Amino acid sequence: MADKPSERNAGIDTTRPSIARAYDVVLNGKDNFEVDRAFVAEIVKVIPEIYDVATYNRQVLGRGVRFLSGQGITQFVDLGSGLPTEENTHQVAQRANPESRVVYVDNDPMVLAHGRALLAENDRTAVITSDLRDTEAILSDPAFKSLIDLGRPVAVMLVGILHHLHDDEDPRAIVEAYMAAVPSGSYLFITHFCASTQESRDAEQKYLALLGTGRFRTPEEITAFFDGFELLEPGVVPLPLWRPDGPVPGKLTVGQQLMYGGIAYKR
Repeated sequence: MADKPSERNAGIDTTRPSIARAYDVVLNGKDNFEVDRAFVAEIVKVIPEIYDVATYNRQVLGRGVRFLSGQGITQFVDLGSGLPTEENTHQVAQRANPESRVVYVDNDPMVLAHGRALLAENDRTAVITSDLRDTEAILSDPAFKSLIDLGRPVAVMLVGILHHLHDDEDPRAIVEAYMAAVPSGSYLFITHFCASTQESRDAEQKYLALLGTGRFRTPEEITAFFDGFELLEPGVVPLPLWRPDGPVPGKLTVGQQLMYGGIAYKR
């Protein structure tokens, strides 16, 4: 995709890879640039299965949203949502319950561009262009307040995003700020890169060098994000093992172990 003047004017930086656009690459999307594809090509050298990993993450998002809808949740806040693709949160949630409301949050301007088209056809969905670290701004945003009733349970989703926050940014405090804002009966849904193999630790070095973010945390560190909440079965596990729709292999590949995730309940 060539760099167009209109895209530069929209504040889109095509000289550095973007988290949202790199994720779009591995989902075989079209909203990315050469710099994003070059970054992914470097990751493939370490994790040949990285395209499959993106699919595992997308699949678990669908399973997680369906599970949450089954628990009666009709409000979803998808933080660090990335670019729209197949089976987005609002599509899964609104298929389960047409009254479901979804707020997407991402700091990439391309996400907002797609969001405008989304808003034109779906009045129960909003896109906020903001940094998820600015919890006060997001929680007070008019679009957020118009759709999300903090007097009723909410699903707080941090799917594939917390690993892009460094330790000194205190991601645990960010999680706690969102969860403090939602009432009892709400849920926390996280997926995260995991330092599960030597290949994953090598990939972390690539991410940090080329993207500037990408903290691969241990299963224990990922589980700690759920402290204070009721972690649901099967706990924090490799994504293919989280409430699978069908049989899973007895031995997981490096790619299948690259991301862990789980869902917890706020009493």
